[in-house]
Amino acid sequence: MQRRFFLSSVTATALVYGLVGCGFALRKAPDFAFTTLYSPLGEGSQLGVQLKRQLESSGKVRVVNSLQALDATGAVLDVLADHRERVVVGYNSSGQVRELQLRMRFRFKLRTPQGKELIPESEISLSRDLSYNESNAVAKEAEEALLYRDMQNDIVQQLLRRLGAVDTL
Repeated sequence: MQRRFFLSSVTATALVYGLVGCGFALRKAPDFAFTTLYSPLGEGSQLGVQLKRQLESSGKVRVVNSLQALDATGAVLDVLADHRERVVVGYNSSGQVRELQLRMRFRFKLRTPQGKELIPESEISLSRDLSYNESNAVAKEAEEALLYRDMQNDIVQQLLRRLGAVDTL
């Protein structure tokens, strides 16, 4: 019995040291190179509200969207495009829609107020497939909204990682 306990504790210790030695660490909030960010995405944009909430929840960045505060910001997020598309990709034998593809594209660049480019023009594009059945139209609309919300969350997380990768202003 003591031998079994000894072997299990040695194995657990080796596993812990193996994880620590390989550099494993839980993901944490990124350290941003700026303390204030100007974003033209207002309160009417779901993506803008979520981005502001995520950035300000870190306690390190304040998001402003008034032009008066533009000169006092550390970085400026220029939103070049924010599109949602719904494309029919399949029909059944009677010509009714059978499958849809939902797409979101977000193009942006990051710069200083003086014009120095921190992140060149970049695009984040996502797509999700959605089967469609006319008899379940209400349920499919709810599923579509859920998929768009999931894609929006994904875009915000990717954008946060890219903003966190900026080293210096």
